[in-house]
Amino acid sequence: MRARLTSPQALEKLRAEIAGRRDPEKPVLSICAGTGCVAYGSLKLADAVREEVEKRGLGDKLEVRINGCHGFCERGPLVLCHPHGFFYQRVQPSDVGEILEQSILAGQPIERLQYVDPVTGARAVKQQDVGFYKHQMRVLLEYNGWIDPTSIEDYIAVGGYAALAKALSTMKPEEVLDAIYKSGLRGRGGGGFPAGVKWKECRNAPAPDGVRYIIANGDEGDPGAFMDRSLMEGNPHLVIEGMILGAYAIAHPGHPVGYIYVRNEYPLAVERLGLALEKARELGLLGEKILGTDFGFDIQINRGGGAFVCGESTALMASIEGFVGEPRAKHIHTVVQGLYNKPTNLNNVETWANVPLILTRGVDWFTSIGTGDVSKDPWGGSKGTKIFALVGKVNNTGLVEVPMGKTLREIIFDIGGGIRDGRQFKAVQTGGPSGGCLPASHLDMPVDFDRLTEAGSMMGSGGMIVMDDSTCMVDVARYFLHFLADESCGKCVTCREGLKHLCKIVDRICAGQGREGDLELLDEISLTVEKASLCALGQTAPNPLRSTMRYFRDEYVAHIRDHKCPAKVCKALITFGINDKCTGCMVCARNCPTGAITGERKKLHVIDQSKCIRCGVCQEVCKFDAVDVA
Repeated sequence: MRARLTSPQALEKLRAEIAGRRDPEKPVLSICAGTGCVAYGSLKLADAVREEVEKRGLGDKLEVRINGCHGFCERGPLVLCHPHGFFYQRVQPSDVGEILEQSILAGQPIERLQYVDPVTGARAVKQQDVGFYKHQMRVLLEYNGWIDPTSIEDYIAVGGYAALAKALSTMKPEEVLDAIYKSGLRGRGGGGFPAGVKWKECRNAPAPDGVRYIIANGDEGDPGAFMDRSLMEGNPHLVIEGMILGAYAIAHPGHPVGYIYVRNEYPLAVERLGLALEKARELGLLGEKILGTDFGFDIQINRGGGAFVCGESTALMASIEGFVGEPRAKHIHTVVQGLYNKPTNLNNVETWANVPLILTRGVDWFTSIGTGDVSKDPWGGSKGTKIFALVGKVNNTGLVEVPMGKTLREIIFDIGGGIRDGRQFKAVQTGGPSGGCLPASHLDMPVDFDRLTEAGSMMGSGGMIVMDDSTCMVDVARYFLHFLADESCGKCVTCREGLKHLCKIVDRICAGQGREGDLELLDEISLTVEKASLCALGQTAPNPLRSTMRYFRDEYVAHIRDHKCPAKVCKALITFGINDKCTGCMVCARNCPTGAITGERKKLHVIDQSKCIRCGVCQEVCKFDAVDVA
């Protein structure tokens, strides 16, 4: 066990010692071990690399480093070869020998493992040559493809805990707080509330016993979202350092107590955070007398049960206290009376990760990124970068980090590589299940907190789901309404019953039983749910419905009046038929699960509509394009 660091100077001495022990020219093989790449087999790949390195006696000539998420999840397992910078995708254990021989020892790239752009056909030798990475601004994710998240030395080597040393040695708590206030940093969890304003209110709240709680929200319940998970898995010390700085600014002198609330479905994040906390305590970066000062603070992990509503601040705090995760009315804000009725400052994981960078690189650096002017008002813009989980019908899916103000077109087409299979873009949903769906007319809109809200969507925690012209927007609204109705805690009537009624009406519409007046009824109920619900889950739940009714109203009309689904998705509104391209091969008849298809060999077949369940199997198995959908 390494001795505790007793001063900021001791930390800098350790940093110099680590640098002195490391040869910057020594080759490093970095293997992504984020959850996505682990699912693709990256841990088996890492074992194969270690085995081959040992067999070849290369242990002193090569360092094998396991990283957090590199972002390009669809192409995993991902490997980076330093210092040459070679970027390889979809690497298998069988490729290890060739990588060691050709790339590490001979310094030559391997073409067959390189990424090829699906649109341009260009081959990428290095990571920065890939369109997915080239158009990003990776600030929070900068070291995810370099450091080992289980090594505190790796974090310290790239400047980790320098912001903490700076704050404790040269800044008063009020000065740290003022820097965050002036930066205009807004919460990355969805609400976009200025962190500096929240911190000031919490610091100024009465706390007779000096106890103030500092919480990181890592619950992240949005389907398809994994921004916070990747930060916790890939660079846990960045989040921890941000929380320590927040505790110093908000609660010193006093008795700050920290929690990281992580959903139970994130076992790797819990494991790496737990190890990071343990290593930080060993070095004296957590606990009593941090870096030899009179400042003390510690953090513990609280595992949530996976309830979407526990992403809401008061429900999260109720869960930590051991109660059912239900929101409460915020007559008194949680910064004044939150966890255990004490002043409590809760920020999202990504928000905390920004704090060390603001202090080390400066407020001016941070405010130079993004939109608006925060020099006089922290609400005056959207500063810094934002991480998005780009998923759906797009060529390049994964984790992307861009400056605030990047347009949807740049994110979807430059970074995402455009729409799959040559189809047309139709819509993008931002902000998770409670976000809105924006059409092609909004592709050139800058992405920031205010513009998304004006358009009927929201930033949310950073989910971004891309849809093509085969998507039914009524069905999309139905899906998210059901998700939110299932996740409602049921405490308030408007959310519990209102969402149920919205689901019933949209279900009817998708089933071909829509009625005149349904759209007006949906408008009325959704507005009631939005205005009268207790917490943000209910207040934002109508967004998918309202935005699709706003931008794709013609699809609702087609479902209700014409009993047609333009996208040919809703089963009750489509009909399968066989055209004259049929060769009578009988493959469709053999595969039909209900025996609805009849016909003789080499003669035109027929579908009995009374038996057809519209499963689409006939269309999938037909090799002659002989099955139509109407």
